[in-house]
Amino acid sequence: MVVLDGNALAGVLTDTLGADPTTVVLRCAGCGTLGELARTRVHVSPMGSVARCRGCDTVLVTVVETPGRRWVGLPGTRAVSTD
Repeated sequence: MVVLDGNALAGVLTDTLGADPTTVVLRCAGCGTLGELARTRVHVSPMGSVARCRGCDTVLVTVVETPGRRWVGLPGTRAVSTD
């Protein structure tokens, strides 16, 4: 096994998420539903944005903007696919 730092994933993640991330398919960890990011329910507030599963309301994606940095979490996403 070769151990590298996170830079080793840069190309793979760019290829996976692609130019239009709204077409990325997410598998919900709560109910197992597959769906495009564009089909989630997104709640936006001054604290950030939360994308929820339409099937069970699990939090799939969180985005928080801070000065000079963007924090993205995938707490309820079991898997991501572009196909």
